Amino acid sequence: MGNDAGASGRNADLCGETEIAMSGFESDFESEVESEFENVKVAREANVYFDGKVTSRTIILADGARKTLGVMLPGDYEFGTEAAEEMDISSGELDVLLPGSDDWQRISGPQVFNVPANASFKLKVQSITNYCCSYLD
Repeated sequence: MGNDAGASGRNADLCGETEIAMSGFESDFESEVESEFENVKVAREANVYFDGKVTSRTIILADGARKTLGVMLPGDYEFGTEAAEEMDISSGELDVLLPGSDDWQRISGPQVFNVPANASFKLKVQSITNYCCSYLD
């Protein structure tokens, strides 16, 4: 996920990468779930937002694509993006308010939504939620 808007957090650097296979999900809305990513580099340091209520790990795929795999605990959050993002919710339930919309959308995993670059979006996480964020730019 992109930068958090106003929460105390720490962004991971790729110092100390380790190559391992990680569980994750393919990011097409109607696609079959992929059970793992192979040949990835994983940041040792976690991305920690909102006093630990949202955490993720950055992975770099063999083709250079960057993703984050994370968990969100119930709560209300606002995030900002630099690159366009595809949020693949593998489990859990949340409401999202996307840029330019006045209507909250209910997302129940597995489901995907997209956020444009240089924007902010709000989440109301209803239950523990697992996600994979793909950076599209």
